[in-house]
Amino acid sequence: MHLVIDTDTAGDDVVSLLLAMHTPWVNLHGITINCGNVNFDQQIENALKTVEVSGKAHRVPVYVGARYPLLREWEGAEYVHGQDGMGEAHFPRVEQRPEPQGAVEFLLDASHRYENELVIIGQAPLTNLALAVREDPTFPSRVKELWVMGGSANAQGNVDPLSEYNFYVDPEAAAIVFSAGFNLYMVGWDVTLQDSLLSMQDLDRIRAMDTPLSRFFLQTQAKVLEFNLKEGIQGTSHPDSITMAMALDRAIWQRGADYFVAIETKGEFTRGTSVVDQLNFWKKEPNTHVCLAADGPRFRKVLFNMLEHGDTRLSEPRH
Repeated sequence: MHLVIDTDTAGDDVVSLLLAMHTPWVNLHGITINCGNVNFDQQIENALKTVEVSGKAHRVPVYVGARYPLLREWEGAEYVHGQDGMGEAHFPRVEQRPEPQGAVEFLLDASHRYENELVIIGQAPLTNLALAVREDPTFPSRVKELWVMGGSANAQGNVDPLSEYNFYVDPEAAAIVFSAGFNLYMVGWDVTLQDSLLSMQDLDRIRAMDTPLSRFFLQTQAKVLEFNLKEGIQGTSHPDSITMAMALDRAIWQRGADYFVAIETKGEFTRGTSVVDQLNFWKKEPNTHVCLAADGPRFRKVLFNMLEHGDTRLSEPRH
């Protein structure tokens, strides 16, 4: 698989990166950084640290992208992930530095180099991808699959009642991406709450593994766990990781349907809400494969394999 990950590296973004880098048949050509969870420069450092932890230092490049949303003021999520986005680990700076080429230029170059083969995981606000579409409207036609962690299928959000963070931060970018013509797979916050949670018993199992990856996992998820417990969620939530796992193992996508999805950019109470036309009121052609349910046990098995054995133990899909 030819893969690029667009990320706002903090919390579960880290775990998603590790899943990709510990699947031997994945060629991760680059990580692009988008404004999101925490301070932008900290996100860069978090990505570089995760690459080092994976054992791929200087082999997986990191590219700097959009520091701010298209039209809005940036709003972070340090209250979830901690000031450093890594569970307040405050890891020392690593040797590897980001590439001089910008994220948008890299995305467009990769889409030409791996035309009709490139898979992109969008696990951040979608500013970089929207800017790439603006730069070259033919960009989506060269991308095999775009997997987006964001939104919610007409269900609850995690910032406002109906709004998920990634789309809330830059709704205009999400609207551009969803109307651009990508072969787009959406995994929303509703699926996260249903199928991605690791229980306290699961976390005890990870603690008992006592491997370098399991220890790194527990450190980077510490603030998320603390926040979730205050919110009544008994464990850690993994929206980005379950999205990545589905892209790697389609069997984890348990149920979904094709719908037209619009992103709200003007609503007073619904900023960034993903409006999924499940009743076909608008009579528009579907633009999104919307995940409605995932195989949680299969996802956890993949994650546990990676943390304990350093390999997701996934077979390369046959075409």
